[in-house]
Amino acid sequence: MYKAKCVLTFAFCAYVLLFIAYFTPKLLRYFEGFLPMSRCPQAPAEKLKLGNSIDASLDLWSRGDVQTCTDWGAPVIWDGMFDPDHYDQAHRKNHSSVSLTVFAVGRYLDAYLKAFLLSAERHFMVALPVTYYVFTDVPERVPDIHLGPRRSLKVVRVQRHSRWQDISMMRMRAITDAIESQIRHHSHYVFCFDVDQVFVGRFGSETLGDSVALLHAYYYHRPKSFYSYDRNPRSRAYMETGDFYYHAAVFGGSWQTVKNMTETCYQAIMEDKENQVEALWHDESHLNKYLWLHKPSKVLSPEYCWDSNIGYRGDIHVTRMLWSEKKYDTLRVTE
Repeated sequence: MYKAKCVLTFAFCAYVLLFIAYFTPKLLRYFEGFLPMSRCPQAPAEKLKLGNSIDASLDLWSRGDVQTCTDWGAPVIWDGMFDPDHYDQAHRKNHSSVSLTVFAVGRYLDAYLKAFLLSAERHFMVALPVTYYVFTDVPERVPDIHLGPRRSLKVVRVQRHSRWQDISMMRMRAITDAIESQIRHHSHYVFCFDVDQVFVGRFGSETLGDSVALLHAYYYHRPKSFYSYDRNPRSRAYMETGDFYYHAAVFGGSWQTVKNMTETCYQAIMEDKENQVEALWHDESHLNKYLWLHKPSKVLSPEYCWDSNIGYRGDIHVTRMLWSEKKYDTLRVTE
């Protein structure tokens, strides 16, 4: 009888622990959504300090539940703030063109690239000319995708590094080189993406600007003390505080600004390497440092790169890009 009670007690405790382990992160993320964001500090009649003339049409006061502008006057783009047709017409009139860069190295190519490109054809800058730049170590395996009018794809061979961290960080150098040698000759804007995500809704010309950053879906409701900045004073990415926590899965801007951004991050990465230091979140840590020192002119809300595992959030009215299932155990294995 005593043994039976012990077994039952153990089984019950194990069940409780499994319940807590499984549901606690989800509950915490759910309750995080109730933490209020800051609000746009500008008065209703006050104009944006940054941005182009098209951004003057943004309705900063259409979303009272979220932060729609920053302390330095840059807009934070949420659903309901903009007229898509107005943006598309204005950028067509300006003959705007966009290059998209994406890295598909090693097993990431077969796992994610085709779905990424197919979804981009449906949702990314459909009103504008787009050139895809696929960086890979296996160009022969890039899938043949049927592209729409005024859209093209270029494949750039890159070296395969032994560590996935180096692959992640060295993309900054590769993007810099591509902008200098090719992109600057035909595109006004550049957007840089991770490959393990898919477009599921409009990702359009409302996102274009001189310097564009993305609020990380896991941090935008958290207090700044919880932001995952690099806290190592020996690293060039070191930050004591910042404005937001930005996600390196999506960033962009004019080709001039993106070139400066990636070049500066690459130089900081190499200086860390010389000092035998590696930033906490690699290129993302360096990108956050750059964007703290050089404020972005436009910030994208997390609807532009959302993770369904976060669960319901009342302020996410639409999702425009979703994280794909992460398969780190198999995809990050070095061969």
